[in-house]
Amino acid sequence: MDIKEILNKTDRFAANAGCRLTEVNTQHAVAEMTVTNAHLNGGNVCQGGALFTLADLAIAALMNYRGQLTFGINNSIMFVSSAKEGDVLRAEAVNVADHHKIPAVEVRVTNQEGRLICHITGMGYCKGVPLPTDTER
Repeated sequence: MDIKEILNKTDRFAANAGCRLTEVNTQHAVAEMTVTNAHLNGGNVCQGGALFTLADLAIAALMNYRGQLTFGINNSIMFVSSAKEGDVLRAEAVNVADHHKIPAVEVRVTNQEGRLICHITGMGYCKGVPLPTDTER
């Protein structure tokens, strides 16, 4: 089972939010989500937490690509424009520093027109243990 299949199965929070990995390799990871009414905040635009969840799934795929459990230790998000209901969002994570213990990535979340919605940077910590491949505790 590859990392895309593993995380699409085991990251239940992201799956419940409508996020799904579509591409993963050693250089980048892509996650996608369609903005629904359930993603909207009080201003009738996509809630920031939904945007971060989408980006975080792409980050997790790239940082865990080698099968070693890696958790985020620092993330920063900059909101550039709003996403609205019906938008199809794409989060693409790319390596900034592919370090074996403390990797760093950046993510661009864009809509179906290629408009930048938000930019995220992330740093992780590799625990040095295998990534769980099922939902058993």
